[in-house]
Order: sequence, then structure tokens, then C-alpha cells
Amino acid sequence: MSESTERAQSPVKVVLPGLLMAMLLAMLDNVIVGTAMPRIVGDLGGVEHLSWVVTAYVLGTTVSTPLWGKLGDLYGRKTVFMTSIVLFLIGSMLCGVATSMVQLIGFRAFQGLGAGGLIVGAMSVLGDLVPPRERGKYQGQFAAVMAVAMVGGPLVGGFITDHANWRWAFFVNVPLGGAALVLLALRLHVPKRRTEHRIDWLGALLLSIGVTALVLITTWGGSQYAWGSAQIRGLAVLAVLGLVAFVLVERKHPEPIVPLGVFANRNFTLVALVGFVVGFAMFGAITFLPLYQQIVQGASATNSGLLLLPMMGGMLVTSLAVGRIITKTGRYRIFPVIGGVVLVGAMLLLAQLGAHTSKLTSGAYMAVLGLGLGFLMQTTMLIAQNSVELKDLGVASSTATFARSIGGAFGVAVFGAIFNHRLHALLGERLGTAAADKMAAGGGGARIDPSTLSQLPAPVRSAVVDAIAGAVSSVFLWSVVAAVLVPVLAFFIREVALRGGPSEQAERTLVAQEG
Repeated sequence: MSESTERAQSPVKVVLPGLLMAMLLAMLDNVIVGTAMPRIVGDLGGVEHLSWVVTAYVLGTTVSTPLWGKLGDLYGRKTVFMTSIVLFLIGSMLCGVATSMVQLIGFRAFQGLGAGGLIVGAMSVLGDLVPPRERGKYQGQFAAVMAVAMVGGPLVGGFITDHANWRWAFFVNVPLGGAALVLLALRLHVPKRRTEHRIDWLGALLLSIGVTALVLITTWGGSQYAWGSAQIRGLAVLAVLGLVAFVLVERKHPEPIVPLGVFANRNFTLVALVGFVVGFAMFGAITFLPLYQQIVQGASATNSGLLLLPMMGGMLVTSLAVGRIITKTGRYRIFPVIGGVVLVGAMLLLAQLGAHTSKLTSGAYMAVLGLGLGFLMQTTMLIAQNSVELKDLGVASSTATFARSIGGAFGVAVFGAIFNHRLHALLGERLGTAAADKMAAGGGGARIDPSTLSQLPAPVRSAVVDAIAGAVSSVFLWSVVAAVLVPVLAFFIREVALRGGPSEQAERTLVAQEG
């Protein structure tokens, strides 16, 4: 490696631990609370509001993501990124001292607002420090952190729940986030640009209304309210009106939250669609894996996290390898195509899950899923960032993240409906319609858990296990339909030279240090 390249890489290496820690905190807090929820409900009560502890966080993150990206483009990446960390830490402390379920839900929404800035900020700062030609290997590390969070969240949450008070699931963020904040404050230097500031507050409000309505539809539809109910229809109308008005405002505003011009770039539009479909197929399908592992395979809540290790390993290895190959060769188009094909194969394999599938076999299937995701997750972000001008880097990062989040929300809703329908049908075949109505009530087998399952008579227990396995298999089979779109869309991505190289990176770093 040349001396100039080493000098160029040193600033990002210094702050990389802080960026990775911020990403880890945002991803970890999305899953760490799950295993602590029984203790939280036991302490605070309010079981009827249980789902809102998660939904409030997701809603806050999703709504704020585009706004954080634009604020970073306007006011400087460092200031906005550090502000999001502070908000996240304040939200974490407030969650830790909550005395009622209503308080906890409100504080989780506040925490989610900060989390949206963590994810976008980390990716945007990396984009400022490292040009796309050199960015692949670093984004591979970000994908590895995401994999660790997906598996580590349930494990950490289970450990904290078993050995400490549930409040430490939130307090643990404070020392970790504080360390990242100090490191970034002292060592992070990014280019400073002068920009005329006119925040598109109306656009931000309309986007928040539209997105909030969409998230509420996917959260409440088929569970709290029937899909054809007045509440869901009203939310659908509100979502359409909000998003249509948002597009009209964005077309005329001089500093739009989401510049619609970025969608004129073919590659950017394609990877946004790929991100939506990946989120739809991935989050919508793997949501049901823990249920399968605990009900069908008899794993504990903590051990179900360990059973996801093959997926994490596959994603970790592939992400790091692909990142280094992209950095070395500058070629990337083939990877989302390969990832899409592998993703389809993984969904077909997981559709074979049954009541008697061994943990070894299911682990092998999940490893294939991890391999496919490793080809896709950060490669699509790299292509999105390379498709826009530097002034729109934050918007590109936030829009790509936003597309994946919205896809996941829709996926959970659609596959949840498929799961419930299939579960009811299978239970009806074995136990009769009346019993099926009683056991499948609440959505997604919400009244079926390992403790109640062990108390059922053997024939009923066998029927429930078979029904859960069959319903999960159906979810993965239907997810193939969505997954097939990924390699098809990726095939039309053009191989555009990645901006920058070692010499340009050295020049950019010098500008950052002088700024």
C-alpha cells in the first residue's frame, strides 16, 4: 500500500470504532427488548400495549430517517450525527426509568427518532471520508455489525433479563454510546460545505404523516382491526393523501427533504427497489424463525438467538469478502445479482422446514440465507451513494435505508396475514374450526408459547407443532415470489465506475483535516 493511501485511510480507521458502535446500538435496540418484554409487562403492566413498545421505536426510526439525511447534507454531517447520538442516549435513559407502559412507549418513540440518525449518520460519514472506490471493505464491516446485532440482541437481552433488571437493556446503551460520542467529538473531521439553508418542514410533516399511516396499517391491519374496517380504510386514505401532497411539495421546494431528481438516476431507482424487496422478503420472513425455533424445535428464547448464528456467520463472511473484492477491483454489478439468486435458493430451502427438521438442517438453510444477504445489504448502499452527487450523499443513504424499512414493514404485515390464514386452516384440519378460532386468536399464534404448549394434551400439542411448522413453511414459500424480483432488478443495474481511488481519497482527507 502506498504512503498516500495509508495517510488517506488513517482518519476513517481512527473513527471507525465510533461509527460501528453507533450502528450497533441502533440495530441492537431494535431486537434486544424482545426477550425482556415478559419482565417489563410483569413490572409495568399494560400487556394490551405490548406490541407498541416495538412499534413506537420502529415508527420513530422510519419517520426520522429521511429528515436526518437531509439535515446532515445541510448543516454538516458531524454536528447532526452527534446530535442524533445524544437524543438516542437521552431516550435510552428515559426508557430505563419509565414507570408505566405509556411512558415507556413514548420514550421508545423518542429513542427511535435518535436511532434513525445513527444509521444514516454512520453511513453518510463513511461516505464523506471514503470515496466509493475504497468504501466496499468498510461497508462490509458495517454489514458484519448488522449481523452481530441480529443475533446478539436476543442473547444480550436474555442475559440481562436473567441476571439483572430489565432496565439495563436500556441503560447499557449509555456507556457504549457515550464512548462513541467522545471518540467522534475528538477525532471526527469531515469536509465542511457552505449551503443555503431552507428546511422543508412542510415536506417533512407530510412524509411523517404518510409514513406513520403506512406503518399503522401494517401494524394494526388484520390484528387490531380488520383489513376492511373503517380505521384501516381511513389510514389508507390518509397515507395516499399525505404521500401525494409530499411529492407535490418536493417538486417545488428549493431544498426538498428527498430531492426527486435522484430517482432520475437508473441505478439509484433500481437499488431502492431492490432494498424494498429485500426488506420485504427478509424481515417479513425471518420474523417467524424464532417462533419456529421455540415452538417446533423447543429452543428457549435465549437459545433461539444462538440458533441464528449460521445466518450471522454466512452474512459476516460474505460481507467482508465482497467488500474487499469491490475495493480491489472496483466491480460490483455481479454481486447483487448473485445475492438475489442465493436469496431465492435460501427461501426455497427454508420453505422445506417441517415439524421434524433437525437444528443442523435448519442451521444450514439459514447459513445460505446469510450468504445471500451478505452479497446484498451493503452493496446496494454503495451503489446508491455512488449514484448521486456528494451534496446528496445523506439523502441517498437515508432513502436507501428508508426503502428497506418500509419494505420490511409491508413484509411483516403481508406474511403475518399469510401465516395466520395458514395456521388457522391447519389447526382447523386437525382440531376443528372452533378450536382453531380459539388457539389462533390474537394473530401469529400469540396465545401459543412453549409454557402453554407443554400443558396441552399430546394430540393437541402435536397438531399445534405441525400447524406452526406448516404455516412458517408457507411464509417462506410465498417469500420466494418477492425474492425472485431481486436478481431481476439487479440485472438491469449498470456498471458505473466507482468514484475516487487512493489519490483522490488522500486529497479528500486533506480537505477534511484542513476543514
